[in-house]
Amino acid sequence: MRSTSFRLKTLAVIFALLITTLISAAPSHAASKGWRYWGYFQAAPGKTNWTAAMTGPTVDIADGSVEGWSFVFSSDDIPSINPRVKPSFSSICKGTKADTDTKRIALVIDFGSTAWAPKGEKIPKTITRCVRTAKESQGIDVLGQIIKVRAEASGLICGLNGFPAKECGVEISTPTSLAAKKK
Repeated sequence: MRSTSFRLKTLAVIFALLITTLISAAPSHAASKGWRYWGYFQAAPGKTNWTAAMTGPTVDIADGSVEGWSFVFSSDDIPSINPRVKPSFSSICKGTKADTDTKRIALVIDFGSTAWAPKGEKIPKTITRCVRTAKESQGIDVLGQIIKVRAEASGLICGLNGFPAKECGVEISTPTSLAAKKK
């Protein structure tokens, strides 16, 4: 009976050491790898800074908002690289008059950097457009009005206008240019 108890305690200690090792190893792994994917950003009416959207694009957006999409690299689940175009509704939607039947949404789509682009794929030019849409339109509706969207069944946005061509939220090594900034 004593030997069984001893074995169980030994196994418990080994298990605890294994878990501790895995937990302590996680930060170094997170720093060396990350994911490239489409990050979703928003700027409420009158705001001039991007905020990473913590919901998917199936949320209501107000007239005068700016919606942003950026193909990013991030080592966590919060997109860390804002679109490079400032969220300026007045600049993007200049000359588009308000009316009572629709809303106006400024849209920015930044295709990212060659540092984390899929090998062999050409990065399209950034798109900025003013979109007039139905009052009940959500972020995904605005996006779909001007660009082809490829998504997984889960709703994860995989490609915009064919970029990237095939992948969807893949894990990659941290690009050298970003790894140097973290040190």
